[in-house]
Amino acid sequence: MYIVYGIPNCNTVKKAVTWLQEQNIAYEFYDYKKKGINSAKLSGWSKQVGWELLLNRKGTTWKQLDESLQNSIRSEKSAISLLIEKTSAIKRPLIEIDGKVVVIGFEEDLYERLFKV
Repeated sequence: MYIVYGIPNCNTVKKAVTWLQEQNIAYEFYDYKKKGINSAKLSGWSKQVGWELLLNRKGTTWKQLDESLQNSIRSEKSAISLLIEKTSAIKRPLIEIDGKVVVIGFEEDLYERLFKV
């Protein structure tokens, strides 16, 4: 089963979840704002897609960080440390199945191709 990682009040997550429901695609939702996320999970994702893709530099959380902190995020280790502390800085939604990242974010045409609907 697919696992959708995100936070429920995020508009992009809402769009992705609505799309999955409309296509009758079964998924489990993991709210990392409430449940947290560990370094092992983030490290696994990073090894698959790169830490740069996991870090949402366009979001409010990133923009509110002190510039010196932003500039200090230059490695997987520093990014994971930040993402554990500030889960809202994780790009979302992230969808995985059997531990493999399927997609990050939401673009309807991409979802149509990936989920073959």
